[in-house]
Amino acid sequence: MNVHTPDLSIDPSREEAAAALALLRRYIASAGEGDLAAVDPGLSALREGVSYPDLACEYPADFDANAAYRATLPDLQNGPASLIKGENRAIQHVGISNFRLPIRYRTRDAGDLMLETSVTGTVSLDAGKKGINMSRIMRSFYVHADKTFSFDVIEAALDDYKSDLGSFDARIQMRLSFPLRVGSLRSGLSGYQYYDIALELVEVAGVRRRMLHLDYVYSSTCPCSLELSEHARRTRGQLATPHSQRSVARISVQMKPGRCLWFEDVIELCRAAVPTETQVMVKREDEQAFAELNAANPIFVEDAARLFAEQLHADPRIGDFRVLASHQESLHSHDAVSVLTEGPTFAAQSLDPKLLASLHHAG
Repeated sequence: MNVHTPDLSIDPSREEAAAALALLRRYIASAGEGDLAAVDPGLSALREGVSYPDLACEYPADFDANAAYRATLPDLQNGPASLIKGENRAIQHVGISNFRLPIRYRTRDAGDLMLETSVTGTVSLDAGKKGINMSRIMRSFYVHADKTFSFDVIEAALDDYKSDLGSFDARIQMRLSFPLRVGSLRSGLSGYQYYDIALELVEVAGVRRRMLHLDYVYSSTCPCSLELSEHARRTRGQLATPHSQRSVARISVQMKPGRCLWFEDVIELCRAAVPTETQVMVKREDEQAFAELNAANPIFVEDAARLFAEQLHADPRIGDFRVLASHQESLHSHDAVSVLTEGPTFAAQSLDPKLLASLHHAG
């Protein structure tokens, strides 16, 4: 028995094309604009009596996009639920990341600083809603951009774009590099140390949390290597040097309501915990002092996490916190890392696979 299948490579005939077009026109006549847009936005041009215009080739610099014209513009992102692709369910965070603008910050000791800031703004999206108007987040934020920023100002910005977008939950994160003049250990010189800082305001189910994240870069001398080096010197007269390495701790804290916690305060907490912060301006006497400081404060990565935690836990302005520490070893070809959390805010069973890798600081 021979089975013959149609030759799928044969082009449709003119009659078949005409029949298909007639079927498509019948669909277009009864379909709404949202359904047409979901199939193909160009289908609206096939409605009865609609012909595609000749196109102008020059940019109309004097064209006025007035209110009446703007009302005719399609808005697929904010369209009906019929346009949703994939599973119709809620999205926890949707918005924009890394829009940059200059922001004025008040410092504890030196007045105001204008710093370039990277802003991420997101809101929750309910099931049944196609999407949000992304530009409203930026527009809401720009209303407050000329103010000297504090968490109160960030809360006002979050209120605005929650209201504009009709959302329940929202988040703002602002990342910046904060300069602070730091003195050398013995020479009397000073230079600017830069600290990667992020401010975060999160509202979930009506509860708001203020958080601050800071990366602190320090030197860590291995206690085991230090003892082995001293053993070689003492027992065999053999010169040996302990290994130490540039290390990074990312300190994340939740600020208690009504408490003021300056950037400088968190930096000082870190220095009190681990005083071997990397240096900016160095002469020979400073380099020698730094070697002595490291020898006086040898630490494993476990020690570092606990030392930071001790200082954070003792500060009444700080609630939940997390310490991520990475000692980027000069002995091994891998890093030594530790994670310590206090309270539920930063606790997680799973870590972002690249979270610890993000602690590398090139200098």
